[in-house]
Amino acid sequence: MIATEQLRLDIGRRTLVEALDWRVGDGECWSVIGRNGAGKSTLLRTLAGLRQPEYGRVLIGQRPLAEWPLADLARKRAFLAQSRNDAFAYSVIETVLSARHPYHANRYWEDTDDHHAALKALEAMEVADLAERDVRTLSGGERQRVAIAALLAQDTPLLLLDEPANALDLAHQVSVMALLAKLCREQKKTVVMVGHDLTLAHSVSTHALLLMGDGRWLAGPVSEVMQPAVLSEYLQHPIDVVRHGSRTIFIPMERSA
Repeated sequence: MIATEQLRLDIGRRTLVEALDWRVGDGECWSVIGRNGAGKSTLLRTLAGLRQPEYGRVLIGQRPLAEWPLADLARKRAFLAQSRNDAFAYSVIETVLSARHPYHANRYWEDTDDHHAALKALEAMEVADLAERDVRTLSGGERQRVAIAALLAQDTPLLLLDEPANALDLAHQVSVMALLAKLCREQKKTVVMVGHDLTLAHSVSTHALLLMGDGRWLAGPVSEVMQPAVLSEYLQHPIDVVRHGSRTIFIPMERSA
């Protein structure tokens, strides 16, 4: 679905990611993990085509990202930014309907299919009752769920999400992550997401990409990559694991004096 070849990402004089050769298959759910400033958001924006890499390239469907016409790319991948600024008084339904623009061709107005997709996405995020609300009046968690609804309404096979659980309460964190895992499992959509909750990431992801922030990286199935010793190194903090039934719970340990 998406791949990188010898990708290098820099910020100023600092190299965040070096020689990233990475393959993400259809139906896989990846979590990108690392400390603040390790390059997670920079990588996601590069994968979305919103930033040029310093070296190497990104491919979607074996086609270099630079060769994708923008309209075609918008039907192939959807991107959820870490934050957003609502400058205008759009309603919730208008905000979600805007994600249907890639399917309009020469049409100016949305049709029945667009409205159906938008309402279905709002229902999935449990915000259908807010359809007529001004997005500027929503709480942070409500606005986040509307943003995810727009991403779902865009209906692309590849979803790139920067901290999708941001501002969500515990119940919605779990339900949103479970929905993303279900989309991968049942519809073969591909998800690449940034997150900080290791337990939540492990519970829904099939794979993980760890970024050290100094160029080093590690990618693979969660069973191999999300090991306490490995995570402790990449997060630069001791991590322990507790098994509770079928669940794996990651616990940050206190540093010894």
